[in-house]
Amino acid sequence: MSAPTVRRRRLGVKLRGLRGSSTLDEVAAKSAGAINPAKLSRIETARTAAKAKDVELLLDLYGIKDKELRRALLSLTREGARRGWWQSYRGILSPVYEDLISLEAEATSVRTWQMGVIPGLLQTGEYAREIVTATAMSEALEAKVDALAEIRLARQAVLTREKPLNLWAIVSETALRTQCVGEGVMREQLGRLQSLGRRPNITIQVLPADSPPHAGKMGSYAVLGFDEHADLDVVHVESLTSALYVEERDQVAVYRDAFERLRAAALPVERSAELIAEIRKKHS
Repeated sequence: MSAPTVRRRRLGVKLRGLRGSSTLDEVAAKSAGAINPAKLSRIETARTAAKAKDVELLLDLYGIKDKELRRALLSLTREGARRGWWQSYRGILSPVYEDLISLEAEATSVRTWQMGVIPGLLQTGEYAREIVTATAMSEALEAKVDALAEIRLARQAVLTREKPLNLWAIVSETALRTQCVGEGVMREQLGRLQSLGRRPNITIQVLPADSPPHAGKMGSYAVLGFDEHADLDVVHVESLTSALYVEERDQVAVYRDAFERLRAAALPVERSAELIAEIRKKHS
């Protein structure tokens, strides 16, 4: 599965929705032979990568005037053919991980809940190495620890780009109290959280370890948002051996609602910062 697959699926779903009640044959007829039913079907089902000229034609045929929507969909189309920095790590990254990095590069916001670790976009190099080492469940992954930690740091460029990613992270208190093997690793990591939490595009909340049962108990996840077009949002759910993407609008909405509940249950931002500072002192 190639890296653009998730983007192609999102693009295809959106184009199918914009087609409305028109049949494939009707759209093909309106295009005066520029696009045929089989090609349109392959684009909508993500079996083929769409070309920008075809997407522009379809948007014209569907009467789409919204400039922001057109820009977003054409961006999805063009990104599929653009070489990203992460592609130089092929052979190290899994296709699903490539998908995540490419989606982060396009997203305007990420809302993430983490049960046991600091989110990758907020990790230090040494902490990243410890986490990658601890979760590497094969010799092949163990041999790639340094490269995977390097990639994790490279992903963080989205936080300082010209239009930085808006990150809202809710982290379990348990993750903050992890005892790393390396001396000073956790103290440095918590210090980084303190520093990053002061940036206007980054919000960090802590969910206390003694909180009542909540939706986050079912696992960590991240909602990647794309401007005001919420129907392009996608959820990334990761496990020890695999990851999946949730794209159906009603299911994405469930994850958004769960995040709002977690946000309400977590400590306020200022109190979260105070708790991070208190725990950091214990790591001295």
